Amino acid sequence: MRPRSLRVFDLHPSDADFEGEVLAGLSRRQKELPCKYFYDAEGAALFEQICATEEYYVTRTELQIFRDHMAEIAALCGPHAIVVEPGSGSGVKTRMLLDALEEPAAYVPVDLSREQLLTAAAELAGALPDLEVLPVCADYTRPFPMPGPTSPAGKRVLFYPGSTIGNFDRAAAEAFLRRMAEQLGPGGVIVLGIDLKKDPLLLHAAYNDAAGVTARFNKNLLARVARSLSSDVDLEGFQHYAFYDPIEGRIQMHLVSLRDQTLRIGSARFTFAPGESIWTESSYKYTRAEVRAMAARAGLVTRAEFTDEKDWFLVSVLGVAAG
Repeated sequence: MRPRSLRVFDLHPSDADFEGEVLAGLSRRQKELPCKYFYDAEGAALFEQICATEEYYVTRTELQIFRDHMAEIAALCGPHAIVVEPGSGSGVKTRMLLDALEEPAAYVPVDLSREQLLTAAAELAGALPDLEVLPVCADYTRPFPMPGPTSPAGKRVLFYPGSTIGNFDRAAAEAFLRRMAEQLGPGGVIVLGIDLKKDPLLLHAAYNDAAGVTARFNKNLLARVARSLSSDVDLEGFQHYAFYDPIEGRIQMHLVSLRDQTLRIGSARFTFAPGESIWTESSYKYTRAEVRAMAARAGLVTRAEFTDEKDWFLVSVLGVAAG
């Protein structure tokens, strides 16, 4: 039985959307696949494994910041907050925030993966029956209607941890923050987790773990293309390749063809030469000054900054200016 506190808003992202973006990406001179499609059930499970690897410092570092400072973060969000989380994940960080807030009014997870979204939302609604849970199945990289609770509410709070903002290029990241600020409205708050620039060897290792979990995660995107679009992808013909570009300040993740081959999707044919790649993800890294400047250009005010003792990761609390 669905908990009374759970209301679902399904904007019906379709298989046609996925197919269209895959075909468009593979038609480019530098072939690409959108990283937002990493997180089917298999991809989400693999990402949880990545977060537990020794090399991937991001998750454990951010979690420690939240343990040390969540009370301060919650105080900046205020009572009766509506928490909006694009790309909601396993829910550990979400529960930390919701548990620290004073009588939160609602939680709005937004994700493309309908089954995972609804499962996680139902579990949370069952665990927190006094909280309205309003899952939205949508592509949050595009404008979407933001539901409101039935009870009086305080500030709208965008919770965007995990350095997911780094998957946007810098101009798109700024545009995303500006759009979300407009949707949150005056007085809104953004709790933003951002990976900071550091030793390139640490960054390289984080995306090339010794156990090969990230490689399997990357290849699963092609496996999803094969499963969903009846493609004849030969996964053994591609190899995971990730590196840090210090000039652009980003990790680039690719799938590199190991031989001459052709990938077929319906009537479309995409040929690959040895060494030709599909660009699957970028992960931009920032300095504190770059985060502040980006926020200011997006019309946001930096209210507080929290980091770890090694200064590897930043949680920035941003405010939407009143009026």
